[in-house]
Amino acid sequence: MQKRINLLTVMSVMMMIALLFGCAALQKPSESNLKDPVISLSHVEVPYYTGYYYLSNKVKPTKGNAGNYGAPMMMAFIYEINNPNAYPVMLDGFTFSVLFDDFEVNTVSSPEAMWIPAGKTNALRVPAIFDTRQTLLTLLLPGAMKLKEKKVSPWAVLEKWWTGAPDFSFPVTATGGAAVFSAGGVTRVVPFEATFP
Repeated sequence: MQKRINLLTVMSVMMMIALLFGCAALQKPSESNLKDPVISLSHVEVPYYTGYYYLSNKVKPTKGNAGNYGAPMMMAFIYEINNPNAYPVMLDGFTFSVLFDDFEVNTVSSPEAMWIPAGKTNALRVPAIFDTRQTLLTLLLPGAMKLKEKKVSPWAVLEKWWTGAPDFSFPVTATGGAAVFSAGGVTRVVPFEATFP
């Protein structure tokens, strides 16, 4: 019995020493030692898709009022965010613009806040909603000069994107991205950009 008590005492002391040394080795966040988390776009999915259509306000609806409406589509951008630090960091802000074939068509942000453990990678799913009406207006206003340079009709581009979205027959780019990270009172904004596929 005495041997067992001695063994338990020795093990307890060893665990306390390991715990003390482990706590002493923990790094505290500072401006100089905070490394930028690594943001990579894993893939993009199309979880909601109704095909391609556009209805003008001249079309008489079966029910309700006529208006200019377009086919909705949802894309989900799945990111992997790696924390290379020896302490956890919090992601508390994530935004980027979406380009189809180099035309800016949407700006997306995520309200998610999450802790990323030291040395670990978290996944972040950011949904983006599009419709042919909103995208057409984007093409006709900010994208008008680019359409003219490329000598292409907004309708042709719109149809190409909506019919090609399920198999990603055109590049989808997340650009101008900014992710806000914080740890121990230190805040860092990390830029990112990626194209899929």
